Amino acid sequence: MKTLNLLILLLFSSVCLSQRIIQPRLAELDLKGIIYKKEWSFDFKIHENGYAIAYNTGEIQSYYKTKFYQFEIGIMKDPREKRQSKLNSINQLINGKSFVFGKINSVINLRASLGFKRYLSEKAKKKGLAVGYSYAFGPSIALLKPYYLVLIYRSTENQNEMTEYREESFSEENADKFLNYNDIDGGSSYFKGFNQIKVRPGLQGKIAGHFALGAFDKYVKSVEVGVMADIYIKKIPILVETDEISNKPYFIKLYALAQFGIRKN
Repeated sequence: MKTLNLLILLLFSSVCLSQRIIQPRLAELDLKGIIYKKEWSFDFKIHENGYAIAYNTGEIQSYYKTKFYQFEIGIMKDPREKRQSKLNSINQLINGKSFVFGKINSVINLRASLGFKRYLSEKAKKKGLAVGYSYAFGPSIALLKPYYLVLIYRSTENQNEMTEYREESFSEENADKFLNYNDIDGGSSYFKGFNQIKVRPGLQGKIAGHFALGAFDKYVKSVEVGVMADIYIKKIPILVETDEISNKPYFIKLYALAQFGIRKN
């Protein structure tokens, strides 16, 4: 009887062990999202000397490497520019035509670039922040548009004082009046002088830290912070040169931009 009970106990134990359920181990998926082939985006950039907008078209070569072409247009100023308005003796505004004293040209930049964007790791998760860098280089063209002021010409005719207002850009002939604060009524229209644009060719380049939110999502959302440089074959005359002020053919500046766009196959 004891032997029979022992056999029954062993049989019951084996049946219970056979009923144990082994849970399968879940696979850890490293989701990155779809690998898109093409990328289109717009940049909105500010820098120490102005601002710009750009259009980018890119070829996504891998998770962490993109080759792109960029076309940019922007405004460049001299950091010594100071916009002001004419005031009377009790600091009341005489007119609303603010101007930059001593400015002789407005500068519009056209840039075309071949660039590369790389992420430091290809393990960035979908929806996560990917950190990398970008660099680009290519030609730069500075369009110099003459800067116009409204100048005051006073004269006396038949013992009557006459006042005439003329829109003029800087020249050797009117230098004394152009640089005489009391002979300036205010600034002229920004669009005045577009038919007198001069061209200065050069080269440009930039390098930056790149931070992308959802680097492999359908939509491009990123920011960059970096340094950019423009070098031209001649000086860019923005201000009248004096003993204290001289123009230069190169510009090195910090910049930041926001980038938005879309990726497709």
